[in-house]
Amino acid sequence: MLPTMIHSDPPITSGLRPSRTGFRGASLLSVGTYRPPDTVTNENFRTPTASDPDVWLRRRTGIRKRHYARENDTVASMAAAAARRALEVAGVGAEHVDTVIVATSTHMLCTPPAAAQVAHEIGTANAAAFDLAAGCSGFTHALAVAADLVSCGSSENVLVIGSEKLTTRLDLDDIYTAPLFGDGAGAVLIGPSDRDGIGRVVWGSDGGRRDSITQTVTWDDFLRDRHARPPVLAMDGPSVFRWAVELVPKVVKDIQSQVDVEIKAFIPHQANKRITDAVARSTSLPPSVAVADDVTASGNTSAASIPLAMQTLLESRAAAPGDIALVVGFGAGLCWAGQLIELPAFRSAHEQSIATDSRATA
Repeated sequence: MLPTMIHSDPPITSGLRPSRTGFRGASLLSVGTYRPPDTVTNENFRTPTASDPDVWLRRRTGIRKRHYARENDTVASMAAAAARRALEVAGVGAEHVDTVIVATSTHMLCTPPAAAQVAHEIGTANAAAFDLAAGCSGFTHALAVAADLVSCGSSENVLVIGSEKLTTRLDLDDIYTAPLFGDGAGAVLIGPSDRDGIGRVVWGSDGGRRDSITQTVTWDDFLRDRHARPPVLAMDGPSVFRWAVELVPKVVKDIQSQVDVEIKAFIPHQANKRITDAVARSTSLPPSVAVADDVTASGNTSAASIPLAMQTLLESRAAAPGDIALVVGFGAGLCWAGQLIELPAFRSAHEQSIATDSRATA
């Protein structure tokens, strides 16, 4: 367990906030996920050579399949489904959620935010709601924000959701980028605790490399030229690989230096299995640490990848609720964020399916 770290700052006696002697803890109470039912295997993609697509893609990415959202699946609807499951696991009613944060880069409306729709659809009582865009590190950024909101008393129960419909933003003719990505959503409920279940965030950005992961044209350029192709995701894969395998071990080291605890699991952003394997070899984490591997069955789901991988890791019994996990997100920006967490309660995919069927027939 993470040690309790109550700040010993002197009470505030003036200013715009009530006096207080310290901060309370915040913890992950539960996790819930939504994976679209349709899967796409490697055989559906072309490769730059005559080699078998499955062999070629597995060797370079580790990915076997990915989930594709259906037409009626949206960032908001998938986020709402994952949020409902997280609330069911925690046994907390939506009326007790006062803040909803959706981490996404693929909500197709600039306004209103997806989070407001999610807050309404799940039945909150006018919860604060906003989207957070930090690419594939959006979930860990949102986790840090939620932890601080709960710790300082601004919120009681916060839903943090990563939800992406990346398939709407892909050029299927881009044989190097399109096979990497999939769709889905994962949510965690953050609430007050008598201890710190979420460690201090280590985060940053390198905007000088922002063109490594971007979109092909701006929306302004597209609207000016009606004959132009809509913006799609573009990525310099080799550049991102080199950056990630150099950066993430440094972030891991910084996070480890904060507090002396036994780390049981490592959950990095699920970008590419080769990146995960290279990063795991480069860290000082012992071999006993369980390394999350959801990318092989889900592809890169951007801001949804860490909660989806968390669920998979817990279902495999390689880690258990209450174990300490180190999570790191990294991606477009180029941005990164990571922290230690105590793993939350979960419900298996089978149990989630039974619960969904029960609601449908009620």
